[in-house]
Amino acid sequence: MLYEAFLNVYTKFKMHFYKEAFKKDSESGNALTIVETFCMEAIHALGKPTVSQFARFMSFSSANAADKVNNLIHKGYLNKVRAEGDKRKYYLEVTPLYYEYYNKSYQYLKEIIKRVQYQFTDEELHTLTKLLTVLNQELLSDLEYECGAEGAQKQEAYGK
Repeated sequence: MLYEAFLNVYTKFKMHFYKEAFKKDSESGNALTIVETFCMEAIHALGKPTVSQFARFMSFSSANAADKVNNLIHKGYLNKVRAEGDKRKYYLEVTPLYYEYYNKSYQYLKEIIKRVQYQFTDEELHTLTKLLTVLNQELLSDLEYECGAEGAQKQEAYGK
């Protein structure tokens, strides 16, 4: 029962995300393509990854990742920031333009949460929050395996 309920919710959120991503893809100007949208979602979720961390997570070649990053920088959604200690190292950082895009895309989630909160008691909301926190921790351990503890810690900070 929990599995089916979660799968239904997860599927509906994905469908909404895809619908919005395709709608934005058809807009003119500096709109993100579908692939760029997924790349930005990954970069944002990973925190401030290096290009190689991003490439490894997405299973891209270094050249393909560099090309995607350069396009996103050119469109104004991403910056490369030089590391403090090691001047050879650069981190990918999302820009205010991306946050503008991101906030529009996630407004739907905020609206759903707002509507749902009024249908449950504080105790029920606490239990739901606890369930989601445990799910997040389980996903975090998988993410640590995929992108290393540093990337997973950035993901954990992003999730809060």
